[in-house]
Amino acid sequence: MAAFTASSASFTSLSISLNQTKGFARGSVSLPAKAKSFGALKLRNAPLRFRVSCAAKPETVEKVCEIVKKQLALPATTEVSGDSKFAALGADSLDTVEIVMGLEEEFGISVEEESAQTIATVQDAADLIEKLCEKKE
Repeated sequence: MAAFTASSASFTSLSISLNQTKGFARGSVSLPAKAKSFGALKLRNAPLRFRVSCAAKPETVEKVCEIVKKQLALPATTEVSGDSKFAALGADSLDTVEIVMGLEEEFGISVEEESAQTIATVQDAADLIEKLCEKKE
């Protein structure tokens, strides 16, 4: 996970912190924001993509994983994580509708059709669930 922060109101510097993720290096870089150029900045062992997400609680993701496995009748040995895409797990559009219905029942929420169409991964579903649960409270 990468965190970008600017210190002080005048933005005199930019700090980039990298936490260890799947074997990638951990470190911190601070750069003066007033500089015209930062020169060559090279990060080694960095992931090829940058992802920002409003991650749902791990318990929510786990519960969604269980529901997805149950709805798709996946073997216990099948790994399902937040990054798992429904299509990659073999879900068609009807399966996705059934997954959403199972999530609605389990979490006591109602997912609008428009929102349901944006769900492609387990993480997408977990994030939407937490958002809807917050609105409900």
